[in-house]
Amino acid sequence: MKEAFLGRLPILDRTQNLVAFELLFRSSEQNKVNVIDNSAASAHVIIDIYGQLGIDKVMGNRRGFIKVDAELLMDDALYLLPKNQVVFEILRTVEFNAEIIRRCKDLRQKGYQLAISYVTELSDQLEHILPLVNVVKVNPEAANIDEQTLRNLLRKLKRWPVLLLAEKVENRQTARYCLNLGFHMLQGFYFAQPEVITGKRADPAKLSLLKLMVLIVKDEDVSEIENELKYQPGLSYNLLRMVNSAAMGLSTTVNSIKRAITILGRKQLQRWVQILLYTARQHSGCGADALMQTATVRGKLLELIACKDRPHDKNHQDRAFMVGILSLLDSLLDMDMNEVVKTLSIQKDMCDALISRRGYLGRQLELIEAYERGEFDRMQSILHEFGFLEIYELTQMELEASAWANQINEALNQTKPSETDTLASA
Repeated sequence: MKEAFLGRLPILDRTQNLVAFELLFRSSEQNKVNVIDNSAASAHVIIDIYGQLGIDKVMGNRRGFIKVDAELLMDDALYLLPKNQVVFEILRTVEFNAEIIRRCKDLRQKGYQLAISYVTELSDQLEHILPLVNVVKVNPEAANIDEQTLRNLLRKLKRWPVLLLAEKVENRQTARYCLNLGFHMLQGFYFAQPEVITGKRADPAKLSLLKLMVLIVKDEDVSEIENELKYQPGLSYNLLRMVNSAAMGLSTTVNSIKRAITILGRKQLQRWVQILLYTARQHSGCGADALMQTATVRGKLLELIACKDRPHDKNHQDRAFMVGILSLLDSLLDMDMNEVVKTLSIQKDMCDALISRRGYLGRQLELIEAYERGEFDRMQSILHEFGFLEIYELTQMELEASAWANQINEALNQTKPSETDTLASA
């Protein structure tokens, strides 16, 4: 297999639900933002990597945005990609001549979706292609765009049935600014972690889950855990429904919370509670979907790395999983990470990893964060430091973790229709 990996930047809708990813392809020979250079061979790199990584199996009902230049846009290899999984993001260097427009029409007729990257003004050339486009990406912080210019551009673009995506959203202020301007979607390193736009105090449902997790982590008696669950009918129902699901393969129905806890086991119960923390929301718009997806992938990926590093140390693997899951609780709960770890009373190496990325687990978490952002040089440095993991192995682990997280999250989340559902269903 080629040494290649996939970076993914989350794309969120207005309520901060995760709706798509921008896919960042890399290889050790091509340390670039995109594998697309000016060679038709790049098309085959994408096709090969896409096939090897099985992206269509781990994206779930979300799409992946893939950047294409003029040469790649004209390459028939694009038709090998699944039309329900990709959005071809046309680079700003592409000239929309008659040949390119014919190609875009053909792609649309075959069911593919198109996006235009880095739009700063509405030119005559752009107007010719907009009827074929699904998504227009605009950088609100571009040097040549002030607020009035941006408002005028967005007003003109709304003459077409396109979704407006703000790219390069790097901070909370820009995110709020874009939402106020009426963008349908947001993307940028601000969300790569991702982080909640509107800071809120932890709501009662989250606090109850946190209390429940403390009881499990501290290995309290089953009766204590049972009593806490009884105060939360919704959690109790969710637990019983999960234990009685077809996946558990039980011959009789379980009606007792205590028995459900025993059947599930403490380790699985802890994981269930950790993941549920990201689904407990006061109302839509708190960004929990994106947080849950990222945290669940991080937990499983850290566990897989720990399995590779210390295959016989189950305790280390469990701690690694927990570090990954907990790594976004500060954003979710709007609490300082110091307060989160103090509440949980977890081991020192886990505290160091979560608070300051120090120690072995901290460096592994740092590796995953670099992977999420597509920071190739930083990844290579950490991998070289570890000495037991190759970049292609990390890619395979990330895809396995993503597939696992997809199954978990789809089971836990009841997704609601939004104005960006076209990305999932078109």
